Amino acid sequence: MSTCIFCRIVEGSIPAKVVYQDEDTLAFDDITPQAPVHTLVIPKRHVAAVQDLGEADQALLGRLLLTCRKVATEKGLADSGYRIVANTGRDGGQSVFHLHFHVLGGRHLAWPPG
Repeated sequence: MSTCIFCRIVEGSIPAKVVYQDEDTLAFDDITPQAPVHTLVIPKRHVAAVQDLGEADQALLGRLLLTCRKVATEKGLADSGYRIVANTGRDGGQSVFHLHFHVLGGRHLAWPPG
């Protein structure tokens, strides 16, 4: 997926401020933050969206959420709270078609979000 910007970040051809990584996931700060803390958590393997996950992806999905939790803790959000968002599809607000979770925090986040 050489045209996917997130795949290119994983391979190292596009720089990113990496916050955390393991063999399956990568977390990096968003270049257009919508909150004081705005970190993206992605699978290193290309998956376009939540809709493309299957039963075989349960472990990956769990790993992604645990990575979100680690990021929130490392960024000091564990006590005050944070939001995890996964936009899916164009109407859901997805603009990069590589599965990613937004970890947002550092201020009060209003509801409803959109």
